[in-house]
Amino acid sequence: MGNPKQKWTSEEEDALRAGVAKHGAGKWKNIQKDPEFYHLLHSRSNIDLKDKWRNLNVSANAQGGPRDKSRTPKPKANPEVPITPVPSAPTVHASPTPLLQDATEATAVDNTRCLLDGKTASKYNSMVYEALTTLKDPNGCDVSTIINFIEKRHEVPQNFRRLLGSRLRRLLQQEKLEKVGNCYRIKKEFLHGASPTPTPTPTSAPIPKQESRLKEEVQHTSYLGNTLEEAAIEAARRIVEAENKSFVAAEAVRDAEKASRMAEDNECLYQVAKDIYDKCARGEIVLLA
Repeated sequence: MGNPKQKWTSEEEDALRAGVAKHGAGKWKNIQKDPEFYHLLHSRSNIDLKDKWRNLNVSANAQGGPRDKSRTPKPKANPEVPITPVPSAPTVHASPTPLLQDATEATAVDNTRCLLDGKTASKYNSMVYEALTTLKDPNGCDVSTIINFIEKRHEVPQNFRRLLGSRLRRLLQQEKLEKVGNCYRIKKEFLHGASPTPTPTPTSAPIPKQESRLKEEVQHTSYLGNTLEEAAIEAARRIVEAENKSFVAAEAVRDAEKASRMAEDNECLYQVAKDIYDKCARGEIVLLA
């Protein structure tokens, strides 16, 4: 059966801590043979020292846990968030419905502006110009006709109808399009390359050449949009490859740590076997628990 394990005393624990501070963790044989700690740790084996040191570290981490948790629940101001809309509720009901519609339209326009900043907005503008110039309807084209034309030639997101509506309203504000009933068409001033303000234009300017130039600009803008999409796809592919390499590197680090722990355990077992062999060589009786 062997001797039952004795409970560690506070003096033994203090001696173990001092020994680790002096010799380092894993140097259990040196700690035990040190004259400063031998009178307290001579009855303990290397395995006992290692297990006790691990338990001390676990208990120290467990004691530090609740303190960290007590600091985290600071942002308790969130329950006050639903209280703020309460005073604004009666004002919303009291205001007339057209104001609500204007507010919702304004927020929708702002949101679509955020989504269509920069090159994406110019790409959608080129799609609209391409549809209107290709269809060549003197009365203009409605939203459904423009969407059907664009969907046949380009890949568009699911919310493209809402984005296109905001883009058409934006082009109307910029006086690049004009609305006839429910249809949209390019303004003649913008189509001919003149400024929106009425200025005298030379009558001898050939309109077909200006239309062909506008078509070339539209095609060039569409080509740039396709190039940007290809660049975005290539960037996404490289990001995925980098993530995969990072995952493989993390796995290699974990394997190295596991091998290091196994080597440390093997060293401890080697020390125990060596101690048993030395005692047996001296004729001592060794009892294994």
